[in-house]
Amino acid sequence: MPIPIVNSIASWFLKKRFHQIDLFLKYPNEVQNELLFSLLKFAKDTEIGKQYDFASIKAYKEFTERLPVVSYEDVQPLIERSRQGEQNIFWPRPIKWFAKSSGTTNSKSKFIPVSTESLEDCHYAASKDLLCMYLNNNENAQLFTGKSLRLGGSKELYKENGTVFGDLSAILIDNMPFWAEFSSTPSSKVSLMSEWETKMQAIVEETIEENVTSLAGVPSWMLVLLNSVLDKTGKDSLFDIWPNLEVYFHGGVSFNPYIEQYRSILPKKDFKYYEIYNASEGFFAIQDQNYSGDLLLMLDYGIFYEFIPMDTYGTKEQKVIPLSDVELGKNYAVVITTNAGLWRYQIGDTIRFVSLKPHRIKVSGRTKHHINAFGEELIIENAEDALKKVCKRTEAEIVDYTAAPIFMSGREKGAHEWIIEFKTPPKNMSYFEELFDNALKALNSDYEAKRYNNMTLNKPTIHCARTNLFYDWLKENDKLGGQHKVPRLSNSRDYIEELLQLNKQV
Repeated sequence: MPIPIVNSIASWFLKKRFHQIDLFLKYPNEVQNELLFSLLKFAKDTEIGKQYDFASIKAYKEFTERLPVVSYEDVQPLIERSRQGEQNIFWPRPIKWFAKSSGTTNSKSKFIPVSTESLEDCHYAASKDLLCMYLNNNENAQLFTGKSLRLGGSKELYKENGTVFGDLSAILIDNMPFWAEFSSTPSSKVSLMSEWETKMQAIVEETIEENVTSLAGVPSWMLVLLNSVLDKTGKDSLFDIWPNLEVYFHGGVSFNPYIEQYRSILPKKDFKYYEIYNASEGFFAIQDQNYSGDLLLMLDYGIFYEFIPMDTYGTKEQKVIPLSDVELGKNYAVVITTNAGLWRYQIGDTIRFVSLKPHRIKVSGRTKHHINAFGEELIIENAEDALKKVCKRTEAEIVDYTAAPIFMSGREKGAHEWIIEFKTPPKNMSYFEELFDNALKALNSDYEAKRYNNMTLNKPTIHCARTNLFYDWLKENDKLGGQHKVPRLSNSRDYIEELLQLNKQV
């Protein structure tokens, strides 16, 4: 199909969709409230619906008073029953798919229900919206002259008791509309290969001859793939292989540690980076502007949002608020109610709002991925921003990192211990450590207070990791693949002790 015709069709869909988006931009609270009560009405005759008498809930306050906020562990028994083939437990229509996620805070697998509604009205709807927004902002885009190189998870799908489980990306690829399959590379056969290292080589072989116009995947793993492509072809720039490449759609982990490495292999100032925020539980937000790190919270994907201010999180004073009560700049844990039957479910992420008209956000970290052993409340966003600034000052490049507290012992004060794997190490490590400590102080007043005159915290200890340390650790723990992530910050020393031990091995 000629590109002008494709763009015309896309433009038609764009205008139609923008009318709907405009509705939740103008009336966000009304759209969310209507959505909540449509979910309650739809699920009123389920086991959960009857337990909490969904049919009689007439106000948001009643919803909050009857239904508790839950974690995966709380709903796991219900999900396991559903996986065994029981129906109408938490969603009225049959749940066929379960997105398997090992998570990053424990090794136990989680199975997140994926309904037909969430597949169509959330995940696939978001993919179309992402393209619509990109095309609206870039009228001369030539995406449809070539293919999108997608990099998903490493697990194939498994059938059990009439249900199917696997990585979310595998579920999405397996159910992908024909038009998306036609415009993507590698083939579904290669995408669904289970052995990660073999799969990476197969992707390289299959894609280097394609006309790739866009990239889509998690930054850390995509970088491994792209460097393999460069090694295979002997080129320095990806534009020497794919001259029509114009945009990278990324999500899953912060892009900050990787941006300079991407710029070095994609050396065009007008190359676009578009961020998304999604998870097995749903698709939440999309970058809707060129050259912006802010993400538009999508309010009509069948997900009702609530938020827990992190300054009261996990305490007796913890409160849960709707979208209408959020404030700029505050850190919130995200709670969702979805069209796959998750009711007031904590997804484990933290966000902050950078705009309220419309509601735009930044992902700031994980509820369990922070260091607060001494009241310093260090979050991933602080770490990423500090590392980005210091790397720029010292011309260093980072592959991966993790950090944990050094707990007080006797008269010894506490500290933070970091393991950083560098692609390009700083010339002066002591200078890097000093700059990094100062950058964290500038970004986090609690950290600064604890570091004042070394009263509570000594300066951080930084270890240089050997090459491929984090890759080897992930491989040893059977976590190679596009949806697995290195735990960045932890209040315990479990991860760092394993990595320190592995770092000694040659």
